[in-house]
Amino acid sequence: MSCAFDLDHYRELLKAAQRGGYTFARFDRDPQPGDLFLRHDVDLSLEAALTMAELERELGVTATYFLMTESVFYNLASPAGEEILARLRALDHAVGLHAVYPRVRRDRRFDRVLAWHNPDPEYMSQPVDGFVNAMEPPWFDRAHYRSDSNQRWRRGCPHTGLAKRKPEWLQLLIHPEIWVYEGATMGESMRSMLEAKRELALQQLADDRIDLS
Repeated sequence: MSCAFDLDHYRELLKAAQRGGYTFARFDRDPQPGDLFLRHDVDLSLEAALTMAELERELGVTATYFLMTESVFYNLASPAGEEILARLRALDHAVGLHAVYPRVRRDRRFDRVLAWHNPDPEYMSQPVDGFVNAMEPPWFDRAHYRSDSNQRWRRGCPHTGLAKRKPEWLQLLIHPEIWVYEGATMGESMRSMLEAKRELALQQLADDRIDLS
């Protein structure tokens, strides 16, 4: 099995979790044996998030998507942002706030769950009034957490463990941009994303009646 960071292998990861008997859980209750808290921090691309969400729906999987209101890469309040957020809800996924410390402002778009963007250790796991912090106990401890940050698994690809339901419960952080855009390294994937965004931006300019001749 190839452990590439692509949608084919992401599908394999989800199927391995299903074979292992995991239940896809939300951050609205304490972890139970067999729970898999599938989490997506949407740092760079709403379009990538939607692609991943549709794949998950196809497999009967639900996840929690953490979206930013202060992103320099996308505008959640734009028509496209509103459409994608509504589509995530229609696909039966949860939507949490991907906040920039120390600013927290919940509105009707978000469930009562938060994950900090690029957090520092001193506040990463601290409780946040009115929210579940995805990185606070009991939803987080290092033995029950795996992340693909910067296109690297810190303890190796988790597909074998998922198929054996090891650990007994897990929070799995997946960044959609890493899997949707092609590249064997983080740099290659980001350049693929930028090329895709270039094409999208050109279309947006044309839609805005900009003469591109």
